[in-house]
Amino acid sequence: MASRPEIPKWLRFLRERVPVNIEVFEELSKEPIPHHMKNWWYCLGGTPLMLLAVQVVTGILLTFYYRPSPEDAYNSVRMITEEIPFGWWIRSVHHWAANLMVLAVGLHMIRVFFTGAYRKPRELNWVVGTGLLFTTLGFAFTGYALVYDQLSYWAATVGTNVAEQFPVIGPWIARLLRGGEAVNPTTLTRFFVFHVGAMPTLMVILLGMHIFLLRVHGVMELEAPEEVQQTPLTVEEDREGKRRFDPNRFFAFFPDHVTTELLVGMFLLTLLTMLAIVFPAHLGPPANPDETPLHIKPEWYFYPVFRWLKLVPLWLAMGGLLVGGLAFVLWPFIDGWIRRVKPRSELGTAVGAVAALLLVTFLLWEALATH
Repeated sequence: MASRPEIPKWLRFLRERVPVNIEVFEELSKEPIPHHMKNWWYCLGGTPLMLLAVQVVTGILLTFYYRPSPEDAYNSVRMITEEIPFGWWIRSVHHWAANLMVLAVGLHMIRVFFTGAYRKPRELNWVVGTGLLFTTLGFAFTGYALVYDQLSYWAATVGTNVAEQFPVIGPWIARLLRGGEAVNPTTLTRFFVFHVGAMPTLMVILLGMHIFLLRVHGVMELEAPEEVQQTPLTVEEDREGKRRFDPNRFFAFFPDHVTTELLVGMFLLTLLTMLAIVFPAHLGPPANPDETPLHIKPEWYFYPVFRWLKLVPLWLAMGGLLVGGLAFVLWPFIDGWIRRVKPRSELGTAVGAVAALLLVTFLLWEALATH
């Protein structure tokens, strides 16, 4: 009888100190994923996570040279852009990854909304998702201000002034951001702390909650297509007789879903590199608190809010933003009440379509405006 091969010492060392049962990983690799997740549109949740990883890596590299003080911030960004080898590329990739992350999180929220994936029992995960969206926008806002050129300085000034107008908590938020009653030398340091400390911590907490709730409730399975419904259902069983998922309606996490995500990741890295080369991050003249630019515009993802503030009186604009924001966060519970009163109601779809149309209209309106 042949003797069993001796286990290498290094493997015995690892097994003794990390006693993890390999079957746990095997079970995770065979986790059933609904058939519709083969479509990129339905697995958008992984895209912001990959872009966040790019943000973390490039952000760490940038902090080696960035100096968060009004005297040195602009010159340190100029040095990164013009003198540090490949500094312009790292900064441009960081810039475009931030823009794509805002877009990806927004598209993911739209997909979840119109497929009804926020409904019972996933209401709390929607609330966590809105927190992730607002945190992503906070990342973008504070990061843009750190450049400390003329446009970013005045965009931060306008942004904090707008925040100050929110009912009740507005003045407190503005003082927290600015470190005073107006933008001052302390403001840049605070934005830096928010950008590299507070917001990453909040993002990790929200991501942990989001993934935990996703693991608890699983991915919502949409109705199978007609050709799948006509296929006889089959159930796989392993050697111990345990029930496996139906391969006509599900596919394995590994290698199928992992392969899809890897392909998306390769596409994102290629796209980021191309954008960084063709459209490198801009650097305008240094910030001048005594000279207000003629036309101040925020980044594109704040265009709808900026246009809304121009259209109506300030008190109505801020009230509308507050009501709209609360309705957005609490929508699963509002929709649940509507469907209890009127089952099979499609009012939620109509509300979402009108909101999306207004956002796109305001975004394009502000983008095409000359002043």
